[in-house]
Amino acid sequence: MKMRKVMLAAVTAMVLVTGCSSDGQQETEAQETETTATEAAQTSAEAETETEQAETEQVEAENASGKYEDNFAVSTEAAAEFGSQVKAAVAEKDLEKLADLTAYPVYVGFPEGSMTIESREDMIAQGAEKIFTQELIDSVGAADETALIPSMAGFVLSDGGKTNIIFAVSDGDLAIVGINY
Repeated sequence: MKMRKVMLAAVTAMVLVTGCSSDGQQETEAQETETTATEAAQTSAEAETETEQAETEQVEAENASGKYEDNFAVSTEAAAEFGSQVKAAVAEKDLEKLADLTAYPVYVGFPEGSMTIESREDMIAQGAEKIFTQELIDSVGAADETALIPSMAGFVLSDGGKTNIIFAVSDGDLAIVGINY
C-alpha cells in the first residue's frame, strides 16, 4: 500500500514537471523525476521488508521461548500440537496428564453444576470417571486440532457440540482454561 502511494506521488510529480517545463528541459526533468521516484519506491520497499523481518523475528523468538503475548500470537502448528496433547490425555483417560496441561484455577461446567477447580490436586481429586465422560471423550476425540481458530477466549477442542475443552495462552504458555459438558 505504501509502495502504491509513493509511486502515485512520483507519477503525479512527473506529470506536473513534464507539463510545466519547456521541450528541452522536459525530457531531462522527466528522467530525473522518474529516477527519484524509483529510488523512493526502492527505499520504501526496503524499509517495509526490514520492518516485516523484524516483526517475524520477534514472533519467532516469542514462539521459540514458548511464551506468547495472546491467543492470536500462537501459530497453527503450536495450537495443533497442544490440541494433540489434550486429545491424547482425554483418549487415554489420563487425569494426571490432563491436570498437567491445565492452568489453575480452571472453570469446569459439569452437568450437575459448574465449579472452579483451584489446583492440580483438586483436579485429580475429582476422579477420572467424573472428568472423562463419554460425551467429552467423543467430542474431543472428533475435534480437528489442525483447524483450530484463535479467539479471545482461546481454542475450542470439540466436535462442534456443547461439550468441549478450551485452551488458551495463560502466563505466556498454552494451557487448558475450561472444560464444558
